[in-house]
Amino acid sequence: MTLALAKGRTAEDSIKLLEKAGIHFDDFSENSRKLVFYDTESLIKLIFVKAVDVPTYVENGAADLGIVGKDNIMESQADIYEILDLKLGQCKFAVAGFNNGQSPTKNVLTVASKYPTVAKSHFHKKGVPIETIKLNGSVELAPIIGLADVIVDIVETGNTIRENGLTILEEIESVSTRLIVNKASFTTKSESVHAFINTLQIGLE
Repeated sequence: MTLALAKGRTAEDSIKLLEKAGIHFDDFSENSRKLVFYDTESLIKLIFVKAVDVPTYVENGAADLGIVGKDNIMESQADIYEILDLKLGQCKFAVAGFNNGQSPTKNVLTVASKYPTVAKSHFHKKGVPIETIKLNGSVELAPIIGLADVIVDIVETGNTIRENGLTILEEIESVSTRLIVNKASFTTKSESVHAFINTLQIGLE
């Protein structure tokens, strides 16, 4: 089987979880230029890719399984099975802006986010029309310079929000690292997939 692992802050913890479950990638290193690794039993091929790409690899069958944050799953809207919450990298999606009486219920909000799909979905459910601005970094700057009314971003401690004079106005959803599975692989490689899931569950105990 092929497992897509997201690069980033939870990669090391994901590898530790796999090791706890008895799945070892002895030559794996986040600092390596290698992108493909094999476990000691040569049963699992690990591909080390950008987090935003993991759902795409899994949805299209380039990987049977993936370990990636819920934020990237929600943004991608990939047609996959979300199987396990691995409890890693726990944070939350939130709406943030200036706490000056301006409520995110005005007629048309301008929302800056790395996650425009998540933002649109959230405000659509509330019946609030928005315009989105896609930013890839430092989204907190957008309200400060008047580029946007509010932002939608993942928040862990809220320190960055507060240090930039903003306030969390609304929490959207909890986010953590998840195990996802390709729908076809779930059927055609059922025995191997379920064995992997069961093994990973042991590591979570």
